[in-house]
Amino acid sequence: MTRHLAYFVHDLGDAAVARRVRMIHAGGLRVTVIGFHRHGTPPAFIDGAPTLDLGATADGRLLQRAGAVLRTLLRFRPVAAAMDDCDMVMARNLEMLVLANRGRGGRRLVYECLDIHGLLLGNSLASRLIQRIERNLLRRVDLVITSSSRFIDEYFHRRRSTSVPLLLVENKVLALTGRAPVIGEAPPAPPWVIGWFGMLRCRRSLRMLIEMVRRSGGGIELVLAGVPAVRELGDLFEVAKTVPGIHVSGAYGPDDLSSLYSRVHFAWAIDYFEEGLNSAWLMPNRLYEALAHGAVPIALGEVETGAWLQRHAVGLVVDTADNVPALLDRLQPADFAVLRARVAQLPRSAVVVGPAACHALAAAIADEQQPVAVAA
Repeated sequence: MTRHLAYFVHDLGDAAVARRVRMIHAGGLRVTVIGFHRHGTPPAFIDGAPTLDLGATADGRLLQRAGAVLRTLLRFRPVAAAMDDCDMVMARNLEMLVLANRGRGGRRLVYECLDIHGLLLGNSLASRLIQRIERNLLRRVDLVITSSSRFIDEYFHRRRSTSVPLLLVENKVLALTGRAPVIGEAPPAPPWVIGWFGMLRCRRSLRMLIEMVRRSGGGIELVLAGVPAVRELGDLFEVAKTVPGIHVSGAYGPDDLSSLYSRVHFAWAIDYFEEGLNSAWLMPNRLYEALAHGAVPIALGEVETGAWLQRHAVGLVVDTADNVPALLDRLQPADFAVLRARVAQLPRSAVVVGPAACHALAAAIADEQQPVAVAA
């Protein structure tokens, strides 16, 4: 009989959740997805997995989300019913771990930690309360899955000293058919086009990119695609839509990546959101997506994203984002050809995963192997 996972998620509509469900299915597990939703109508199924919608929550509104978790804890019967024949439980982020722990019974409990919220690193009363909750829950967890080696070193080892087994699963592009992603072929000449795709939440980045395009005299253009975080960006996203040389698309799916990246030369992988903490440690989806589709990432050398690019000898790594306009102004087609050739020479396994990684992930979730820190 196929083993069955109850998967608690913060947003049923998140494309990254759908990708994880596809990986787990490909690894041989059944999945029931339980969670809140952030935008629009939640899906009834994710890659064929049934869902249980717990209601709407909002980005950035921690008190509202805490209230939603508390209401679910007090009215837990539908959740318990959805978990009835599940063999194991996994939670994507801390608020969902609270719910997963409530319903686990004697089941194996896996915690997916893909971001380190500022409250987990602060010293305020609220921070200390959240950190105490996390420490108590970590003692009940059987496995932690995270997406960056810096999260393991800087957070779980240095700040939490946890003895829980840790599994590194990077945010690589999922390719189950064996076909390589289509490589973009934007003409190697100005205007140099930068793409910023995914969850758009860094106001400082958007302000810099707008000014970069405005001052370039047509030498730099920008393509924005994904979901803008209105709370963080405010009216700046609407301003971007009015700037000549900035092209704005909406939400997109995995099938749209090839067409998006075919329009750009570079991918913006600089993030000042929670600067010096989470943004210095994380390894974003857009890094792997860009490289898999032939775009050259732009990143800061002092953060983990830039360090990864330097280790692999690819990308445009800068000391400060202020240097980017001058670098692009001097960039010649032959220079860009060298940057693109280095991306093309990168081993596919560095940015793309297939069925073998899916089976390894499912085995770790189901406790069929004992991971320490293994990159998928």
